[in-house]
Amino acid sequence: MKTGTNKPYEAPKTGGGQARLDANNRVPLYHQIFLILRNRIYGGTLAPGDIVAGEQELSHEFDVSRITAKRALNELADAGLVIRERGRGTRVVKRPPPPAVTSSIEGWLENISLMGLATEARVLDFGYVPASEDIASALSLAQGMEVQRAVRVRLLDAQPMSYLVTYVPSDIGRSFDADDLNAMPLLHLLERAGVNVASARQSISATMADAAVASALSIATGAPLIEVRRVVRDAADRPVEYLRVLYRPDLYRFEMSMRRVREMDGMRWTTQTSSPVPAGDADSRITGEH
Repeated sequence: MKTGTNKPYEAPKTGGGQARLDANNRVPLYHQIFLILRNRIYGGTLAPGDIVAGEQELSHEFDVSRITAKRALNELADAGLVIRERGRGTRVVKRPPPPAVTSSIEGWLENISLMGLATEARVLDFGYVPASEDIASALSLAQGMEVQRAVRVRLLDAQPMSYLVTYVPSDIGRSFDADDLNAMPLLHLLERAGVNVASARQSISATMADAAVASALSIATGAPLIEVRRVVRDAADRPVEYLRVLYRPDLYRFEMSMRRVREMDGMRWTTQTSSPVPAGDADSRITGEH
């Protein structure tokens, strides 16, 4: 990234590269502007110390009200990316916080204890419920059988990063309670209960935040989220946990390393195991989610 020049704001040139808002998107316009400005900061278009567009410039650039522009700038300030000073404008901070925690897709289960040390989990809801058809199928149980259901939010540097809903068969879940979940990763609690965790399968997709999730993650309703669904199995191939976790994409992302290899039918890409690290910090390692 270039060094800060304290240069005055210059509106982007018109053309194919100009960012546009989508009025039909469920994501509020102010948050769309926030995301565009954040990308300009992390992409180097706006360097540390540079002046960011003011309310009037943003309202003209994106054809929105000054109230909408002001809310976008306030959100940028709340994220720690800029400083707003009366009479001096809005400037990019000297050292913007890292954009996200980075985790390798293939290495999510390794070093799980470090996730617990580097983040804080808070239990929002805990109890026992009859398994719905989907949950029963995931855990290989009869529909209606009792399962433990826990809802938690995980925080990184006091910011809510992910929203977790876990289901565990009742006979395993009875070995720990909500206080234990506040203190230890679920994977450790399963192992403490004598479960020999051996494998897992997960899918990754995208979704949008409903009102409850948005409130827990301090984001707008309809904001985009990364969705991970995972079934964890023991050494006997019994499902011992079903997890649905929603990540804020501004604080968490997945990455993979790939290598081009030659095979009999031609060249193809293959994935390589890589060590997950928080973006901007090559010495720290955070991975997994339980």
